[in-house]
Amino acid sequence: MWDVAHAAGVSQATVSLVLRGQGGTRVSAQTAQRVRDTAKAIGYRGNATARALRDGVAEMVGFIGDQVASAPFAGRIVEGAQDRAWQDDQLLLVANTGGSDEIERAAVAQMLSHQVRRVVYASMYNRPVDVPAELREIEIVVLNAIDPTGEVWSVSPDEVAGGRDAVTHLVEHGHRRIAMINIETLESGLPAALGRHEGYRLALADAGIAYDESVVRFGGGGTPHGYALTHELMALPAPPTAIFCANDRTAWGAYQALAELGLRVPEDVSVVGFDNQDVLAPFMRPALTTMNLPFREMGWTATDLLLTGNATRTPANAGARAVTLRCELVVRESVAEPRSTS
Repeated sequence: MWDVAHAAGVSQATVSLVLRGQGGTRVSAQTAQRVRDTAKAIGYRGNATARALRDGVAEMVGFIGDQVASAPFAGRIVEGAQDRAWQDDQLLLVANTGGSDEIERAAVAQMLSHQVRRVVYASMYNRPVDVPAELREIEIVVLNAIDPTGEVWSVSPDEVAGGRDAVTHLVEHGHRRIAMINIETLESGLPAALGRHEGYRLALADAGIAYDESVVRFGGGGTPHGYALTHELMALPAPPTAIFCANDRTAWGAYQALAELGLRVPEDVSVVGFDNQDVLAPFMRPALTTMNLPFREMGWTATDLLLTGNATRTPANAGARAVTLRCELVVRESVAEPRSTS
């Protein structure tokens, strides 16, 4: 700072005010610009460690996730978080725990020791999470998950609206006999399974279609489950003309079963998925119509809550602590009118 002050012909205090963004009316715009130009010309860089020690808060946002290195869509979540952090000149410090409690404890300890006081605590699939006690003492937002205690803010996809939009798309194409293959049981408490099933029921009710449990199946979210349960559904006396699969891997299994039965998608059976996995859905034949999870937007929103201070505000009620983002329907080639009405 002394070097910048000497070269710019101002006091070191003026340099400090300008480079910390606190010049305000005390420093003219012309002088402030001269200080910034001089700092850039001589290669000045502030000491982030010193500022963290002085202020007690590092210019970083922590991001702790369970499968950041392996989940196919994790990059989009991190990208959104990083883009928002850059807007405030904040570095995003990412730790991948791989689901290990030991690694998670070490990551939390390291971040706190480096004065990180804002943390995004992320899950790579929407589920209830236990937030470490140490993180509850700082600013934190739970991402793609929920905090069952309701004590901290959470950002997650609107699973109910997503399921409703997916099934409504089938209804709009004339389907009335619509099956669902879920990714878990309702007793599991998994938000995606509960929400997507509720959306399915609501879409049917909107269309005046009675809920029929005989065409609802509960799998485990994998391709083998979609394959086996589709065989079950198509063996019914009155098989469905359309299947809502609660994730894309289940839909891929459904495709395989239908092909084995000599049925074509969408001419004989329409299929809608969920997740829009970019390594799968666009490359299925026909390309899969599915719901896009707003991963990038969720990462951006969680970080924005931290950096704007909104995450620390006490809401009027616990429900206000949850932010849900709408999923977008991605229309491709796997839905058509049922043969009976075409």
